[in-house]
Amino acid sequence: MRESAEKPQPIAATDPTIPTDAAPDGLPDGRRAGAMLVILLGLAVVVLDSSLLNLALPAIARSFAAPASHTIWVVNAYQIATLVMLLPLAAVGERIGYRNVYLAGMALFALAALGAFFAPSLETLIAARALQGLGAAGVLSVNAALVRFIYPRAHLGRGLALNSAVVAGASVAGPTLAAAILSVGSWPWLLAPNVPLGLLTVWLGRKTLPETPRLAAEPGARAFSALDLVLNMAMFALVFLGADALGVARKDQAGSMLSGALMLGAGLLIGAWHLARQSRKPRPLFPVDLLRIPVFALSMASSVNAFCAQTLAFLALPFLLLETFGRSAIEAGLLLTAWPAAIVTIAPLSGRLIGRYPDGLLGGLGMAVFAAGLWLLALMPAHPSDLDVIWRMALCGAGFALFQSPNNHTIVRSTPVQRSGAGSAMLGTARLTGQTLGAVILATLFAVWPCHDGTAEMVALAGAGLFAAVAGVCSSLRVRQPLH
Repeated sequence: MRESAEKPQPIAATDPTIPTDAAPDGLPDGRRAGAMLVILLGLAVVVLDSSLLNLALPAIARSFAAPASHTIWVVNAYQIATLVMLLPLAAVGERIGYRNVYLAGMALFALAALGAFFAPSLETLIAARALQGLGAAGVLSVNAALVRFIYPRAHLGRGLALNSAVVAGASVAGPTLAAAILSVGSWPWLLAPNVPLGLLTVWLGRKTLPETPRLAAEPGARAFSALDLVLNMAMFALVFLGADALGVARKDQAGSMLSGALMLGAGLLIGAWHLARQSRKPRPLFPVDLLRIPVFALSMASSVNAFCAQTLAFLALPFLLLETFGRSAIEAGLLLTAWPAAIVTIAPLSGRLIGRYPDGLLGGLGMAVFAAGLWLLALMPAHPSDLDVIWRMALCGAGFALFQSPNNHTIVRSTPVQRSGAGSAMLGTARLTGQTLGAVILATLFAVWPCHDGTAEMVALAGAGLFAAVAGVCSSLRVRQPLH
């Protein structure tokens, strides 16, 4: 990626209509801290919310006297809305400014959380959760792009390390926090903190987040066409729903398996058409132009595999601890905390190593440690002590933290500045894709081994180690690749 040798200009002095590879070199120290507080607070709220309600689904089903098959849409509606709108909102951010998309998304997220808190019916709750997902997409689609304008280029790795620590920590801390809240209150209180925290983020963001350059647009030009939007939404939604249906269908449910296969096949066909259309566009909605950059493509492959491994393992571990090892809910929650605690501890160190060593080398080493931790968890004795579990969990968290910041740094730095929004959205797309794949694989394993005797869980942990190893190989292949 080309960097300008000219003296960087303050953001306020940058012509917002001129696309340029010479990004303003960050905010002043005082304002930088406030802007990053907004980014991290919004990110923590949104990522935590994506997993908080999973634990409350049985209580929600009882509350509305609804079957589990309907209640699962409280989670699915949020995830699908987020996934299908990440790339479109990034494209909008390139035109109207990333700050505006971030603040609008956060405001919608908070107001929709209020609607979900007071939802009188399951249908209303699902609609509110879909709106929350749309708001979350606004936040996730541009957060890394904003970090690029908040930090000087020399210190970008530190900003991305903070981002990575929050995303990774919040991704795995959700069930523990949900259990703590549900121990003292009913399920709507899982949503309550989103309202004040979301509005606080908007208020602070209006004061601290930077204005960013906006793309010059030809008269009548649009960020994307209506057909682009429809195809993008259909591709992600059908692939998500088809994979989910295949994952939860039992071997004796031929109808469910057939419908899942049809949805997945339709999603892949629509995706092929969509990507063929995008490949002919100068600034595509789905960034096939970025995927032509080898180092970007390898980093994306690493991210998908790494998040698949993390989700596969972290969803299997509660079943292993509770059903197989006989730990109480509180004991299991405390043991699981070792994983995010290690992430939060190692992520700042990982950020400081960026620039001193190649990103691919750091990422490959991190995934090697992560894979080792997962395989050691799979090989635990039949009656492990707390220490046996904790140090293995910590090893997993440390390896993931060492990987994620350098990997994200490569993705952001290999993206031309005028395509920062697309690169930022692809971070979220890779994470959600990997998490969905991990959940589907675990559901499939539970369908094969329905009795929680530890077999499915141990296979899941071993498989997660394989995905981590693939991520490590992809990361190591980046070492000699240029950032363009």
